[in-house]
Amino acid sequence: MIEHRPRADLGAANHGWLDTRHHFSFADYHDPARQRWGKLRVWNDDSIAPQAGFPPHPHRDMEIITYVRQGAITHEDSLGNRGRTVAGDVQVMSAGTGIVHSEFNLEDEETRLFQIWIFPERSGLPPSWGTRPFPAGERAGAFVTLASGLPGDDDALPIRADARLAAATLAAGQSASYSIESGRKVYLVPASGRVRVNGVTAAAGDGLAIRDEAQLLVEALEDSEIVLVDAG
Repeated sequence: MIEHRPRADLGAANHGWLDTRHHFSFADYHDPARQRWGKLRVWNDDSIAPQAGFPPHPHRDMEIITYVRQGAITHEDSLGNRGRTVAGDVQVMSAGTGIVHSEFNLEDEETRLFQIWIFPERSGLPPSWGTRPFPAGERAGAFVTLASGLPGDDDALPIRADARLAAATLAAGQSASYSIESGRKVYLVPASGRVRVNGVTAAAGDGLAIRDEAQLLVEALEDSEIVLVDAG
C-alpha cells in the first residue's frame, strides 16, 4: 500500500522568516489521520530566510535528524556543541534527558531542509549531537544509509531508534531499489525532481506513506534526490 500525499495538501505555515510544510500533525496543524508513521513522528519541510532561524529551545526524549537540501544550518546547544551542516549532509540530535539548542541560517541565501523526528527506543539517556559529511557521489544511483539505529548500519550516524534514514540521487531514467522487512513502514519524500515508486508518481515535496510492500523500485522521471525513513 502506498498513500500519496501531495505537497499542496500538507499542513502549512509561513512566519516570514520560516516557510514550512508539515507531513504530520505539528504546532497549529492537526490531522488525526496523520499523527505518525510507525516510530516516525515529524517530517517538516522548512525554508529558512538568510540570517534567521530557530532561537534556543528545549527538547527531550526524541531523535531529531536534520537533512539539509540547500544552503547550510548552524547548530549550537547546551552541551557546548557548535557545527555547520551543508546541503546533502545530515546532523543528528538525541535529546535524551534534555537539551537546549538553536538552529540558524547564517548564510546569505535561503536554507532548505527536512526536519525529522523519530521516537527513541529508550528514554532517559544522556543527550548527544553529531554531524557527518556524505559526498554526493556515495549515493549516486543507489540508496545509502545516512543515520540509523539498526544492526549492520555501522557507517551511519547513530540514532537511538528502530529506524533508518537513507537517501539517493538519481539521474533521469535511472532507478534504485530498496528492500523493506516485514512489518516495517517507510515514508519517502523526493527532495527534488519527480519519481515513480512502484507505479505511484511523486513530485518534489510530496510524501509517500508505504506499508505492506517488500520491495520498492524508485524510477527517476527527472534528475531527483530522494530521502526515506524506514521505521518500525
